[in-house]
Order: sequence, then C-alpha cells, then structure tokens
Amino acid sequence: MASNRSVVITGGSRGIGRSCCLEFAKSGADVVFTYYKSKDEAEQLVVELKKIGAKCFAFQVDVGDYNQCQQFAIKFLDKFPKIDILINNAGIIKDKALFMMQPEDWLNVINVNLNGMFNITRNFITTFMKQKQGSIINISSLSGVIGLPRQTNYAASKGGVIAFTKSLAKEVAAFNVKVNCIAPGFIETDMLKDLKREYLDKAIGQIPLKRFGSAQEVAKVALFLASQEADYITGEVIQVDGGLGM
Repeated sequence: MASNRSVVITGGSRGIGRSCCLEFAKSGADVVFTYYKSKDEAEQLVVELKKIGAKCFAFQVDVGDYNQCQQFAIKFLDKFPKIDILINNAGIIKDKALFMMQPEDWLNVINVNLNGMFNITRNFITTFMKQKQGSIINISSLSGVIGLPRQTNYAASKGGVIAFTKSLAKEVAAFNVKVNCIAPGFIETDMLKDLKREYLDKAIGQIPLKRFGSAQEVAKVALFLASQEADYITGEVIQVDGGLGM
C-alpha cells in the first residue's frame, strides 16, 4: 500500500507514532520520524525498522520550535526527492482542573500539540503543492471532539487540530493534496499509565465496545488514509474510539 513512498511521522518513537512507523515500514514505505527525549526508544525503533527492510532515519526535533522544524524539513528533502505522507502525531498532556492549571501547563500543551503541527506542516506544504500529490494526516483526539474534564488545554489543542485539518484540506485540494484527521479515544499507550484505575474502569464502562483501543488499530487507519483507496477522502475526522463519541 505504501511501497516506494516516503513518510514523515512526528513523535514516532513511542505510542501511536511508533505503531505508525512499523505499519508503514511493513507496507514498504521509507520512514523518517522525529522524537523529542526518547533517544533510546528511537534508536531501538530504527533497528527494528531496518530489520523489516525499510530505509529509515530518526531526528531529534522539538516540534514546538519553528527553526528546528525548518532545519528538519531541509535535511529530509536533502535525503528524499519528495514527501508522500506526513503524519502529525507529536503531542503531550498536562491534565488538571482549570482552577489548578498554571499558564505553563496551558502554553506547553498548545505549543507542542497545535503550534508543532503548524511548524512541521508549514515547512512541507509548499513541497506538497509543487508535487501536486500527497497525504497529510493529523492525529487529534476524542477530547477535541466532545471535550473531557480536566483537559481544557488538551481539548483546545486537539480541537484546533481538527479545525486546522478542515481549513487546510480546502486550501490544498486543488493541488491534489488530501488532509485528514484521526481522533483516537482511549488508546493503550503511555498516556494512560498516569490515570487512576478507577477512572479507567469507569471509562471502559462507557465505551460501547467495552475495551481500550490499540496503537496499531490507529496506525492501520492512518495507513488506509494514506492509500490510493482513500484518494477521494479529504477534510474528514475519523474517530477511533470504540463508539465512545457516538
């Protein structure tokens, strides 16, 4: 499905990003991913991807820093003649009730989750337009669709991802570039580890499918959206949430 295509995945060393790297590599893509702090995990993933047979590179990038994103795009385009797929996945959470939330809790989440998506996409968008082809997939969250308590910062950032996706999809459709969004619900990644057991049990009780999703399930949706089978899909938000957002 992704043979002989290049994919850039931000926040690729862990969680959903890691699963995206593996799924696209298995499908024949060349994989380039960014990471922020998880150097050991990134190096281990590179080894795994090369064993699969993928051409792979990892770059340490703070997506919240526009200049770093600009330099990353330049380095990528030095190694590859074009970019076929961009997956904006990098994200953080700093959950707190609003009355306890500090300004840095708000700013850090907005800077990574929303500004980071702008910083990366802005530095690749003209290449996509010149190519007149490509797929951009932004990872939002169910929290950005329905809102969840103690996540005003996260929900605002992920709601912004959805609005960004729809606006950009309309801008670049004439260039044959499609832009879509995935809004995962409760997915079994490191982000769930800090949540209390009673909260998780309550969440499962509210999910129609009565389980949490896997990062691989999200990655497979990303692989579909980047495929030729999805060439007539753009500006969409696909919820991968077990029915929680119905």
